[in-house]
Amino acid sequence: MADTWYDAVVVGAGFGGLGTALELCRRGARVALCEGLNYPGGCASTFRRGGYAFESGATLFSGFGEQQLFGRWIREHALDVTVDWLDPLVELRAPGMRMPVHRDRERLITEFCALPGAPVQGVRRFFALQAQVAGALWPLFDDPDLLPPLSLKTLLRHAGRVGSYAPLMRWLGRPLGEVLARHGLEGFTPLRTYLDALCQITVQCSAAEAETPFAFAAMDYYWRGTGHVRGGIGRLATALTKAITDRGGEVLLANRVRAVTPVDGGWKVTARRGELLARHVVANVLPHGLRTLLGAPAGQVPKLDALAERVDGGWGAAMLYLVVQPPEGDSGAAHHFDMVRDEQAPFIEGNHLFASVSGAADEGRARPGQRTVTVSTHVPLKKIAGMTPEEQAPYFTGLHARMRENLDALLPEWTANVVHVMTGSPRTFQRFTLRESGAVGGVPRRAGLDNYRILGPFQAQRGLWLVGDSVFPGQSTLATAVGGVRTAASIAATR
Repeated sequence: MADTWYDAVVVGAGFGGLGTALELCRRGARVALCEGLNYPGGCASTFRRGGYAFESGATLFSGFGEQQLFGRWIREHALDVTVDWLDPLVELRAPGMRMPVHRDRERLITEFCALPGAPVQGVRRFFALQAQVAGALWPLFDDPDLLPPLSLKTLLRHAGRVGSYAPLMRWLGRPLGEVLARHGLEGFTPLRTYLDALCQITVQCSAAEAETPFAFAAMDYYWRGTGHVRGGIGRLATALTKAITDRGGEVLLANRVRAVTPVDGGWKVTARRGELLARHVVANVLPHGLRTLLGAPAGQVPKLDALAERVDGGWGAAMLYLVVQPPEGDSGAAHHFDMVRDEQAPFIEGNHLFASVSGAADEGRARPGQRTVTVSTHVPLKKIAGMTPEEQAPYFTGLHARMRENLDALLPEWTANVVHVMTGSPRTFQRFTLRESGAVGGVPRRAGLDNYRILGPFQAQRGLWLVGDSVFPGQSTLATAVGGVRTAASIAATR
């Protein structure tokens, strides 16, 4: 294998790596994609244990609209993927509140306005502003050519959209909490609960802290081609690996990369099944993982050090993987629930839960008459890193008990008949995804202009690129795939 040069070797078959490899193959490059696990998808994968198939993380996926990236890929590559268009998409639950989020955006706004004591004018003005900002930003995800780096052609296209960017510019570097206060909504608990829950699982921090443009874009997530991949999101990842091989690429699963070393003319990639030579290497890992592959101690690659420090300020995942019997009268559809037990406490460590329930049509996920459920909550990475193994064990025992208690309180119809339980810590999540430290969500997008410091593809060293949710555009399966497409375009421009 080492005798043949590749244009690029992609390390990691998360959606950032899949997007990079597919786009490079589409552009005629010679590509190898190496994945340490025997299944693709990374943090958005579907794994099997004990005869059941679970989503690695509880989440929803967007980008399946006909003109969006995943929708185009399904059509153009004839992917064997079926998308179920759920309605409602998700249901928010808190003590005394159940709010389904339907595919009709206006319906949600109307429901907020109908709540007792709702500041109706403020709610409508707030959502009108959000729609303006999201309307300016989402086309960047639908058309990766609009994202940096900018060519003359894309600059001209942006010039035609300058008017739509005006509301966006006003709120750059400012927190969403400031926008809420401006509209008299800081004391409207139902909306604050909705936004805190949504921001925690998208931009990875509370609404009060969140960088406004990022948060406003995330608020449109439910209405931007969001659907359920029948059989699990791993079906999409697997279908993309086939599309890569159909385009002439090599997909090497169960081929964990151990080192990346500079050589004359490019890089040597040392993997479980041999060595590969490449002019470019694209690492779909966290910055910590890339430092490990390089054998570079902290301080040797400052760009990676700075990014790693920002990731360390974020979150790991604690999980419950359940097999349940559905409640009587259930529709058979897949379900997603966003749950908060105490609206005044931080939305972490079991107080805030997100649950994804498989559908009856998800063949192979569970036995007939059963469903699989993935439940996740955030835990602070720095807190876990500061614990000894002896301290971590009781911490996670208590956390899983709290998760189960709050799940029973907020989702009792689905936990009445649990037939199998598997718990997961960040270490478990790392085992199922090869995600360093079990980290999720990349960089928390707290308010500040630092969020815009690096907007183009991330080149750590010449010919060595980083993709995934820790680099722009970042946080979602769709965003990581878009970032992969943009990185591939940058690589292609150097050939």
